[in-house]
Amino acid sequence: MSNEGVAQFGRGTDNYNFRDFQKKSYYFGMTLGLNSSGYRLNQSSFFINNDSINISEAESGGGFVLNGIINLKLGDYFDFRALPGFAFSNRSFQFTYKESESVKTRSVESVFFEVPFLIRFKSAPYKDKRAFMVAGMKYSYDVQSNSKTRDAKTLIKISPHDFQMEVGVGMQFFYPYFIFSPEIKYSRGVGNILIYDDQLNESKVLENVVSQVITLSFHFEG
Repeated sequence: MSNEGVAQFGRGTDNYNFRDFQKKSYYFGMTLGLNSSGYRLNQSSFFINNDSINISEAESGGGFVLNGIINLKLGDYFDFRALPGFAFSNRSFQFTYKESESVKTRSVESVFFEVPFLIRFKSAPYKDKRAFMVAGMKYSYDVQSNSKTRDAKTLIKISPHDFQMEVGVGMQFFYPYFIFSPEIKYSRGVGNILIYDDQLNESKVLENVVSQVITLSFHFEG
């Protein structure tokens, strides 16, 4: 794109900082964030006629994320983004038993190494600000999946591998030395992550388990 085209795209006297970053074809950064993660459960046919478990449901828990950022510009309005890093989460299953009416919680504490690949669409800039939308896929691996501590807390077995679709929205704020971007994003798994165990009623009452996460991120790029 010509210099005249760049000036026209960031026209006006209110986009000083934006014009400096617009000259870059790529940049890097880091992300700090908070998440609320859980599971979406579907009961199996065994659940209807079983004589031990009355209710099975999932409970969300909080966590945090720490990611790096690799951002490659694909023209004035699109970016390709990779954000490798780690996410910490705490999710649980709850089972209500028929005879005792007691509720038991099975916790799943996880440390994920994750790699989201995203396409970002950005609006035209206004007063060193612009809105954006993101969409893409994420692969995550639970590095704590073989932990003996976790095995002691839960009978439900969950696959350490997960693929998720992601969509989100946010806003860029251009400062002299960096870009600050708050973002909220929803992620949902595309496959069943339950490892079925026909020796456990807690596993037999479930047809499939799908992950879902809401993440509030704060990106710092430059």
